[in-house]
Amino acid sequence: MKPVFAADPFPVNYLESREAFLRQAVARGARLESTVMPDVAGAHGEALAMDFAYLGDDSCRKTLLVTTATHGVEGFCGAGCVSLLLADEDLQTRARQNGVALLLVHGVNPYGFSHLRRVNEDNADLNRNWLDFASGVPANPLYDQLDELLIPKSWPPTAEADARLNEVIAEMGQSDFRRAIATGQYSKPDGLYFGGAAKSWSAVTLFRQLKTMLSTTRSLGWIDVHTGLGPYGHGEKLYVGRADPAEEARARSWWGQDVFSVHRKGAVSGTVSGALAHLVYDLGLSFESTIMALEYGTVGTPSVRAALRGDQWLYRNSDAPAAKAHAIKQALKDAFFCDEPVWKGMVLGQFKVAVIQAIDGLAHQQAAAEPSHLALT
Repeated sequence: MKPVFAADPFPVNYLESREAFLRQAVARGARLESTVMPDVAGAHGEALAMDFAYLGDDSCRKTLLVTTATHGVEGFCGAGCVSLLLADEDLQTRARQNGVALLLVHGVNPYGFSHLRRVNEDNADLNRNWLDFASGVPANPLYDQLDELLIPKSWPPTAEADARLNEVIAEMGQSDFRRAIATGQYSKPDGLYFGGAAKSWSAVTLFRQLKTMLSTTRSLGWIDVHTGLGPYGHGEKLYVGRADPAEEARARSWWGQDVFSVHRKGAVSGTVSGALAHLVYDLGLSFESTIMALEYGTVGTPSVRAALRGDQWLYRNSDAPAAKAHAIKQALKDAFFCDEPVWKGMVLGQFKVAVIQAIDGLAHQQAAAEPSHLALT
């Protein structure tokens, strides 16, 4: 079979990325499912969609799920990783021989991917959006103290504004500051780390598709690709499932003892409210899940934070001059995707290892028992 792998698998924009994903998936004989976002267009007028490529027999009881662009602009990295997987016949053969299906999701947050935002069309952070909003949302008074300082009236911020922000952070303490931004907030719809006012199109679409496409799965591995936290090029392995010792231990048995739980102190990402990965526990399906976020470091926390603040300022000031808006968007992309050969090589190498580990982990895992109603048919 001819290779379907580009010299550089990382895309220039969302439109190119989606076209490449669909082209590679078709070339590999994948079963494709796509849901187009209604009433919202991409940055270049293109349709926005969440695309699913399934490689494997319908009888497979073990599935490796890979998701990308949960945080929009982080999709440049994730798309390159998925392109690698679609191009790698040896990896696909390894999965097939071990009875593992591959389910690859392109563009969980297509709006953010296309428009160069970490959040979605409603300014919602999808990783803080899987909540029962009818039952109320958690308060975050710590964030309320920071909002106007994080997003100043002018951009770039004045020295005085940054000095005041640093002063408040010092008074609050680093631990409380990290908690203020990591847990998400639901009181400032135009603020940072907003979890939304209702479940998003992306969350609902992902839930519905997974409920159908994972209906026969009894063992699930899930790698969600992220960027922006940790040392340059290092893939921090974060257990992001529920606080369950058995699931956490299984993640370490697959991916190594350096898997860090977000439920413990010291992880590059703290525990969040409404984590998207937790939707698997609401699917009503009978499988054991093992979930990891693979979080690649980029340019360092200060630069990432500055890029996020600038982007949020632009959201509040949409009439900003075009040149300033372009610079802010480019800074955000650069904060979450390092367009450098060394970084790209580090990303792809670690991703391939993580996929191999997940396939082997699934291969040796005892699948969850069939539901009783299936056993009787």
